[in-house]
Amino acid sequence: MSIPDQKQTSASSTPPYSGLAGWINRRLPVISAFRAEYVDFRVPRNLNGWWNFGAILTLVLGLMLASGIFLAMNYTPTDAGAFLSVEAIERQLSGGWLLRAMHMTGANLFLAALYLHLFRGLYYGSYKAPRELLWLTGLVLMLMVMATAFAGYLLPWGQMSYWGADVITKAVGAIPGIGPTLEHIMTGSDHLGDIFLHRFFVLHFVLAFLIVGVVGIHVAAVHVSGSNNPTGVEPRTPKDTVPFYPYYISKDLVGLILFAMVFAALMFFWPNMLIEPDNYTPADPMHTPADIEPEWYFLPFYGLLQSVPSKFGGLVAAAGSLLVLFALPWLDRSPVRSMRFRPLCRIGLLGVVCAFIVLADAGKHHAQGGWLIAARLAGLYYFGYFLVFLPLVSRTEKTRPLPSSIAASQGDA
Repeated sequence: MSIPDQKQTSASSTPPYSGLAGWINRRLPVISAFRAEYVDFRVPRNLNGWWNFGAILTLVLGLMLASGIFLAMNYTPTDAGAFLSVEAIERQLSGGWLLRAMHMTGANLFLAALYLHLFRGLYYGSYKAPRELLWLTGLVLMLMVMATAFAGYLLPWGQMSYWGADVITKAVGAIPGIGPTLEHIMTGSDHLGDIFLHRFFVLHFVLAFLIVGVVGIHVAAVHVSGSNNPTGVEPRTPKDTVPFYPYYISKDLVGLILFAMVFAALMFFWPNMLIEPDNYTPADPMHTPADIEPEWYFLPFYGLLQSVPSKFGGLVAAAGSLLVLFALPWLDRSPVRSMRFRPLCRIGLLGVVCAFIVLADAGKHHAQGGWLIAARLAGLYYFGYFLVFLPLVSRTEKTRPLPSSIAASQGDA
């Protein structure tokens, strides 16, 4: 019996519902659909802790939306009122400090979990057929989250918010031909002020809800193509899979509890790790901070931006570092998915992680002196891995033998 047949049999054998649940399900089969997709749904039996981040991201997204709605009710998107409204939320609104702490901590840990989720996809080859659309929708989500995070970072309108906006708008303005028009669309006037803040407040709010819709598409793609697994071998028999409930529900709950402990520790004990001190000062166009740098999750791209002599070239490099990931399913033509069985690619991918960290450090040190050379070498390695190394090594790499099945990889042939 094939896995799709097994899923169909499981769904069709769902016991009938009685009472109100039965009445609803006969007219709108949401209960039986939920059971088929989140209770009886067959999942590879060997998923490890890297697969917890999907549940973590979903939970944090819900937390961000809930806290963001209440914060928006008390925020004033104007040059004169933005910083004061944030101060009033923290100091005068009952529970406002907790809402903002949850929102800031959630933003930082959401990006951290997203980067780890992306690394898992790279390491285990989750971008390969038949999961190309799953990979592409995930990348679209990442771009939307980064745009939302950037817009949210500007809203407190502190010193770093203002000067971060100044750096980005000037970089966009450096695009040949259409740059000045795009810059004017972003700012809405000849300076950063009320119109700019209002537009980015709306962008931040709208994007947050659009993300929910794309998450739905992403989850649907998971359920159509099935989840990848650490071996990269597709399930062949019922012995290779287990039902999502109770096995992975309980596993995800353990991961969520551990994540909640980290979340609470950062929020209550080390909140200043998550925000620049200069952003506690109101925006002052007449006083440039000594060190202008973005949040930690944008530092690698900031390092690329600064490592190229021209503003436009740096913008192309930073954007290209993300866009190259969209071509990955076609750049890597190896039939083996998981890096567990690809020794050369595993070493190469660890080098990408190191290059990412070096670029972040270079961004923090403004890519000056030795950091400039390090950033350029790291950038060359990053693009070289995806555009040169992967296409070439896919044809020549000697891979380790794959297990005959998922069950066999766990000694249960």
